Amino acid sequence: MDQRKVKDLIDEALALNESLYLIDLSISENNKIQVVVDGDNGVPLSECIRISRSVDNNFDREEEDFSLEVSTPDISHPLKLKRQYIKNINRILKVKTSEEELEGTLQEADEDKIVLTWKAREPKPIGKGKVTVQKTATLAYKDIKEAKVKIVF
Repeated sequence: MDQRKVKDLIDEALALNESLYLIDLSISENNKIQVVVDGDNGVPLSECIRISRSVDNNFDREEEDFSLEVSTPDISHPLKLKRQYIKNINRILKVKTSEEELEGTLQEADEDKIVLTWKAREPKPIGKGKVTVQKTATLAYKDIKEAKVKIVF
């Protein structure tokens, strides 16, 4: 199976809806094609079907035997693209860097970095007890090892 041809077909299908973007494409040795797409406003099932048909209709199953799966990223998958961070502004993220793990609300995401905020309890500067303080961390994408959206029920 020609991965370049599959990628080109997916890119053509995604071009029809500019809010959609490719997260991952993999083709196994036994021609199982797995496509993961996301969208700035989510991805309706109809779009997954449209993308699947766009790829499927351009291959002859008599010549090549393959299976095709078009899906959206599930909650257990980490964020990979800057567009996913932008989509998740104001949501809680768990972020791992080489030095620490942080959990906070994603306040900003631009081309170079993200900004997380959270509340923490710290000892009072004078006297006994603790006080709640607002913390902020600015992280460059290159320093992020993994970031996942935390679902709060």
